Amino acid sequence: MKQALLITAYRDFNHLIDIIQFFDNDEFECYIHIDKKYFPDEAIVKKIRSLPSVKLLSNHYTVNWGGRNHLRSCLLLVEEALKNTECVYFHLISGQDFPVKGLTYFKSFASSNRKDYITHYKMPYKNWIHGGMNRVEYYNFYDVFDAKKNGQWIQRLLTWQQQIGFKRKLSNKVPPLYAGDTWWSLTKETLQYVIDYTQKKPYLLSRMKHTFCAEEMYFQTIIMNSPYAQNVVNDNLRYIDWTSGRSGSPAHPDVLDNSDLDKLKSSSALFGRKFQSPVSDELKGNLKKGEV
Repeated sequence: MKQALLITAYRDFNHLIDIIQFFDNDEFECYIHIDKKYFPDEAIVKKIRSLPSVKLLSNHYTVNWGGRNHLRSCLLLVEEALKNTECVYFHLISGQDFPVKGLTYFKSFASSNRKDYITHYKMPYKNWIHGGMNRVEYYNFYDVFDAKKNGQWIQRLLTWQQQIGFKRKLSNKVPPLYAGDTWWSLTKETLQYVIDYTQKKPYLLSRMKHTFCAEEMYFQTIIMNSPYAQNVVNDNLRYIDWTSGRSGSPAHPDVLDNSDLDKLKSSSALFGRKFQSPVSDELKGNLKKGEV
């Protein structure tokens, strides 16, 4: 009974290798997409490809923060992992995550649990600005401009649309929208449904072009409008700290350090994020020591 780790990454490749090596076991497979802008040098690539659990290492997409290509890279990983019929659970994580539980726990989790873990909220969602509808009702040009370098142009174009009263229409081909966190742990059956939907009803993926953070809506919208909605637990089993202010930005989660160890260990989370060298090195070492 195998599990697949679907990993999207763009930095800190030694940490990525640590994640892969943690799951160096016959019951785990790793499928990795690295942003084309940041694909590592040949020595790192060779090291990653040499690890037994790595079944795919791709740099197919250039991924800008907030852009649709992150969703497309996630779908690529899902499609590739589903080709292995032995995988029953699939965990989407970033290259800045790290497992909180040990391998024994992961194995027990998959053998005794058939629920789908993904956070979801009906849109418009009260805790998001404009209920999150500005993500889909206006053109958000994150795939055109790199927000890290030219974020002001994205915001100016968004503001201009709002000032002139322009809104993108939502076709009746778009089901009721749901949103939530990017990261999830889902069963094979549910993910196969998502891929089948994508192939049979491509309009939704097309409509996600020039939205903001499409990967935070796409999976939730398809799953929560499907027969598999009744199998969903509104919890993605991730420990993410948005509250301490260490990141310096409300748009980004805090980088975890050793002061978070007890909170991580006492949580129900499978993974924590985000980890970043050297800040998180001591924490990561202590999690490895406590591996069960």
